Amino acid sequence: MQTPYYLIDKARLLPNLETISRLREASGAKALLALKCFAAWSVFDLMRDHMDGTTSSSLYEVKLGREKFGGETHAYSVAWSEDEMPEVLACADKVIFNSLGQLHRFADRAASRPLGLRVNPGVSTSGFDLADPARPFSRLGEADPAAIEPVADRLSGLMFHNNCENADFDRFDRMLDHIESRYGPLIRRMGWISLGGGIHFTGECYPLDRLAERLRRFAGTHEVQVYLEPGEAAVTGSTTLEVTVLDTLRNGKDIAIVDSSVEAHMLDLLIYREQARIGPGEGDHDWMVCGKSCLAGDIFGEARFPAPLAPGDRLSIGNAGGYTMVKKNWFNGVRMPAIAVRELDGSIRVAREFGYADFVAALS
Repeated sequence: MQTPYYLIDKARLLPNLETISRLREASGAKALLALKCFAAWSVFDLMRDHMDGTTSSSLYEVKLGREKFGGETHAYSVAWSEDEMPEVLACADKVIFNSLGQLHRFADRAASRPLGLRVNPGVSTSGFDLADPARPFSRLGEADPAAIEPVADRLSGLMFHNNCENADFDRFDRMLDHIESRYGPLIRRMGWISLGGGIHFTGECYPLDRLAERLRRFAGTHEVQVYLEPGEAAVTGSTTLEVTVLDTLRNGKDIAIVDSSVEAHMLDLLIYREQARIGPGEGDHDWMVCGKSCLAGDIFGEARFPAPLAPGDRLSIGNAGGYTMVKKNWFNGVRMPAIAVRELDGSIRVAREFGYADFVAALS
């Protein structure tokens, strides 16, 4: 295949999904795919066998979840608009509001659906201020239980989403203790509670049994159905960005330029100032791998190789599943990566290719 392209490997995706299935069975919790992280519907055929549905951040994600995934479709947005509400109600099984203001504005119109409210417990699990829902002056959810109590009868559930790449079970446990202590009376009036995403329970050595027991105990104590919303946990390690070296040069370091762009194709690396995982990553030769856009900081990162890089060499950039394809863009008009899927039998199919017509259609 002509590079660049994202390669989703079902054999690498499946272990994450099997872990989700084990957690569902052991805990009684339901799992919804967070489409804000991963929305490549070409592999939903495999994912829906291990998950209960989808959760959204926008109208278009709600529609995608209903049309391409099925199961339960939870509709959440930081702010719904008037014109969106008819389509939201046509597609969603549950509608979740971010604020009391939105609840008051739309509750009567949405009364045909179970309604939820996002609650911000003010406990941080993120090392990135940019991604921390509990940061000072956060707009993400209501915090005061006394303010929520008067509308509790209009709600069927609450959503707590304040984890971010939290691989520490003890930290999660303390967070849940805090939620129970502060919001317990409200929780016990609900039929379901979403604990959101950002819990890295598919990571190596994560104590899945302890998590399952804690979720089961939480659900039993409060007599609620628990939902989790895995995104990165569902797809971690499953996808690579396949690229080709176009040119090499030296300016204090050996530099390789590839046919892709960090800003266009792996934007989160740039936003969070992280380095890509570049294969093979072993050897005696250090190289800085850079994108082809005009941005000076378009740098995937540095890696080691067994031999000097040269034009035509193929490289694999790892962890290109979560928060990559959903953020890809046409910056500099760099060729958009195709999306390919390696099936469980090892065969590779091209799910989607992009060309000049798509670039033109994105503009006017």
